[in-house]
Amino acid sequence: MAQARVKARTSRASRKESMFGDRFSLFAESLLTGVWIAVACLGVVTYPAAFAAGARHLRRRIGHEVGGWREFGADFRAALRRGWAVGLAGWAVAGAVWVDVLAARAGIPGGPFVGAVGLFALIAVVVALLRAAAVWTPEASWRALFSDAGRRTLLDPAGSFLIVGGLGVVALSAAFVAPLAVPVLGAVAAAAVAVEERYRHR
Repeated sequence: MAQARVKARTSRASRKESMFGDRFSLFAESLLTGVWIAVACLGVVTYPAAFAAGARHLRRRIGHEVGGWREFGADFRAALRRGWAVGLAGWAVAGAVWVDVLAARAGIPGGPFVGAVGLFALIAVVVALLRAAAVWTPEASWRALFSDAGRRTLLDPAGSFLIVGGLGVVALSAAFVAPLAVPVLGAVAAAAVAVEERYRHR
């Protein structure tokens, strides 16, 4: 009996250690993925494809599938074929919001309200884009992904707020020590993947 209890305790301890090791390994992998995403984002309009490739890499890691920099690069090129247009549209939306903010600062009647609405709309678009990137596959249509992600953004506010929190961490990291924002990008991608998994299992 004593030996059985000792074996049971040892088994539970090894399972806990294994779980801790897996989680730490995933965290480290997400930070490395953040560096890959940052490099892939240097093309200005390539950020949707970069996050899509990063999220797919993390999904492979969670599924214990083999994958590294080469697979990330292949996914990035596949996502970029139509993803560049999504990136261009995103910058257009950001430009429109910036005009709204300038109008609010200029004291135009109704400017503060329009600026606030524009800012919230931009946050919603960014969250929907990250949620779309989190479930991207090479055969998927960006239009369909973004449309579905927009609905999930509204229907799953708790998950959307989690992603907003991740974006806030990136902003704070950049404010304190700018280089820290680079690996944290991977944590944002991991958060989007986790939110989508949570929504799928609900």
